Amino acid sequence: MFSKFAFKIFEESIAKYHEIDEVSQPFSNPYAKDEIAHLLYRKNWIDTVQWHYEDIIRDPNIDPVAALSLKRKIDASNQDRTDLVEYIDSYFLNKYRSVEVKNDATINTESIAWAIDRLSILALKIYHMREESERTDASPEHLNKCKEKLAVLMEQKNDLSEAIDQLLFDIENGSKYMKVYKQMKMYNDDELNPVLRGLK
Repeated sequence: MFSKFAFKIFEESIAKYHEIDEVSQPFSNPYAKDEIAHLLYRKNWIDTVQWHYEDIIRDPNIDPVAALSLKRKIDASNQDRTDLVEYIDSYFLNKYRSVEVKNDATINTESIAWAIDRLSILALKIYHMREESERTDASPEHLNKCKEKLAVLMEQKNDLSEAIDQLLFDIENGSKYMKVYKQMKMYNDDELNPVLRGLK
């Protein structure tokens, strides 16, 4: 199943990041550029770095200048994340371009890549909640709460994985069709963001 394949790659990326556990560490993709695995690994790496950006920026004692710099990095990371989602959707659009769509085929509420995006984030939630549930310096109450949350996350993983695999099956047999809208984010555009436009 594709979801199992993708989740394994997400786990590889997360484990590799935590070998050094530093947001500024160099990135290296172990998968060839023409493989979907390459996109999945890169996608999760972006998510993993951003996860830790979000931790850092919540430090109440963070220097304001450093916080602004980090906010810019988060903005850039969000754009990279969106770009990777679109690349993944393009992969599937190309893969299924010759599928004969049934007359009664329907469209899904989200594209396959955005569902995969949620699975990538879920992999991070599971990793860190498991970490919290195994802490040796936390109270039994904290550990129990985290174990309960981890069980819910694992249930979510099963449900989302099943939904992704079902959507791919439906696309493959023509019951669903893909229609992808490019993200039209306005705040990064010099012409569409009135603040940026005013600086020109």
